[in-house]
Amino acid sequence: MNRIIGCLVVATAIAAAGACSDPNALADATISNEVDDSVTLWSLSQGPLTKPSAYSIAAKNGVRTWEVGSAFEFVFDQTTAGAPVFIPTDLLGLLSSTAVKPGLLKSTLTFDEMTRAPSNGYVVSDTIPVVVGDRFYIRTTVSTCSVLSVPLYGKMEVTAVDTAQHTVTLKVLANQNCGYRSLKPGIPKN
Repeated sequence: MNRIIGCLVVATAIAAAGACSDPNALADATISNEVDDSVTLWSLSQGPLTKPSAYSIAAKNGVRTWEVGSAFEFVFDQTTAGAPVFIPTDLLGLLSSTAVKPGLLKSTLTFDEMTRAPSNGYVVSDTIPVVVGDRFYIRTTVSTCSVLSVPLYGKMEVTAVDTAQHTVTLKVLANQNCGYRSLKPGIPKN
């Protein structure tokens, strides 16, 4: 009799588990992906302290590195010779060694053709030279949204570099929906 009750309990548990939704399934996306073609960053070492030199997907904008609570994926800077570069956050020594590291992944696709962010292959610990027309996928560190701990993704194109003013202007799409890698405008489906 105990054996039959045990089997019924196990069968009921299996049936209940099957009826529940997958705990790893993504919640429906609710934040629309939008292109911002006017993001300007100033050189970390040569620009004014009052201007943003880093980019944050979470903020969907440039941020100042020194502000408390600023989370960002990379900074814009210029070498001593004046050459423009992006520097991922890990290279600045601001992350733990065990975290998924934010990074950039250069693409040969046009901005519009970059429709889904890759999950791997990002440059996380090296300086990245920048020229007008360069396009990159962006990945954040792990973002805790809901029950998931996953990166957020975006894409950008360098539309202008002004070495005399120490600025770079970017066209960016930042997907703030947890677990979604779609880089198309609108509410993501995947």
